[in-house]
Amino acid sequence: MEEIKRLVLNQESEEDQVVSLSLRPERLDDFVGQSELVQGLKVAITAAQKRGEPLEHTLFSGPPGLGKTSLAHIISNEMNSRITITSGPAIDRAGDFIGILTNLEKGDVLFIDEIHRLSKTVEEFLYPAMENFKIDFIVDKGPYAKTINFNLKPFTLIGATTRSGLLTTPLRDRFGIIYHLEFYGEADLSRIIATSAAKLNVKMDTDACLGLARRARGTPRIANRLLRRCRDYAQVNANKNHIDAKVLEDAMQALKIDHQGLDELDRRLLGVIKKQYDGGPVGIEALAATLNEETDTIEDVLEPYLLKAGFLRRTSRGRELTQMAIEHLGTTSRK
Repeated sequence: MEEIKRLVLNQESEEDQVVSLSLRPERLDDFVGQSELVQGLKVAITAAQKRGEPLEHTLFSGPPGLGKTSLAHIISNEMNSRITITSGPAIDRAGDFIGILTNLEKGDVLFIDEIHRLSKTVEEFLYPAMENFKIDFIVDKGPYAKTINFNLKPFTLIGATTRSGLLTTPLRDRFGIIYHLEFYGEADLSRIIATSAAKLNVKMDTDACLGLARRARGTPRIANRLLRRCRDYAQVNANKNHIDAKVLEDAMQALKIDHQGLDELDRRLLGVIKKQYDGGPVGIEALAATLNEETDTIEDVLEPYLLKAGFLRRTSRGRELTQMAIEHLGTTSRK
């Protein structure tokens, strides 16, 4: 299975990164969905501005593609500050971190994506920086070694994680604001799609927006990616810059994405459980061997949406299909 070709994959491609810059909301008032989170952030940002202080350190958790990076940029815009972006895997040693921290000005935002992947050494180096805005580092070795204390300017650390369970308790406790992002409903996704279509100069009917929202797996990143593919299909195959319900259906059929947002790999996984394991339960190791895939790929890439949408169940004996999945496979096999 070639993950990179999946249009419904939650990971952000280089194309997504480029296009998302133009589609990303710039202010909290423009952010669609996650209403409780948005209201909470508005209060926290307004209070910090009145006190003339940086926003407290903030942690966003949740599946990929729901807007954690966008929220970091929005906070930077709302606080009129500069943002520095890095990721957990990119910081190998504590020394690599010193340059980043010492270059931060008062009120700047430091955004660390996949913060749960920080090494233990770097994480412990980060604790005093978050608590007291100080860092201690050792110069030289042996009898000549000495500790240098360096004061940092107050900043806001924003962490993002897709695996909040892997965060250590000491790191989590140092965040003053913690929010979990949920999958989006169809109404919110439809509004996001309509806004993105307008920014891409594409006309899109209301029915087409709703139809695309149903296939977007509750994720704005996937919605915007499918929107771009529908735009390409409309311009090339329908010879127009207008996406209606007919163009949407034809485009999704060409991309082999069904009305529930499942692609060929999703249906293959469900089909293997149904045909070879009588609907389950089946252990993850056996399933991975049958699909010739890694267990991590199944757990992190294929399963999350299937579990959320109610097509799969995890039991103590393994994975098994729901009645909804059996009925869906029967419907798609007849098409």
